[in-house]
Amino acid sequence: MKYPVKLTRVEGAVMVTCPDLPEFSSVGASEDEALREAVDGIETTLQMYIQDRRAIPVPGERKRGQRLVDLPPLAVAKIGLYQAMQAQGLRKTDLARLLDVHLPQVDRLLDLRHSSKLEQVESALNAVGYRIELAVLAA
Repeated sequence: MKYPVKLTRVEGAVMVTCPDLPEFSSVGASEDEALREAVDGIETTLQMYIQDRRAIPVPGERKRGQRLVDLPPLAVAKIGLYQAMQAQGLRKTDLARLLDVHLPQVDRLLDLRHSSKLEQVESALNAVGYRIELAVLAA
């Protein structure tokens, strides 16, 4: 999952904004730092969408002058789980029953800040009829 972002120089810093996520903005001393901070900021913004039970915006096409921010694979898997639950009208309690786990465990599976094991998210996705597909590409 790659979100296009716009970098703008502001008073000796670099500000990052994302047209797909109007609530998001991030800043860094350099472009590299700003882009690193953008990953954390985008995850935080998407976590707010999950908490508010809102649809996750689909990343738009990159436009001229924009950069792409790649989300970590675990975050993408968790977002996919959330989207699968939304598509099927499942609540967290429904997923807890399907997985035979307590609700706090489901909360952690949907928490982009929690370092769940990828296998746990994969099991949850399998339980709702989805799977993870992973690719390794040259940098």
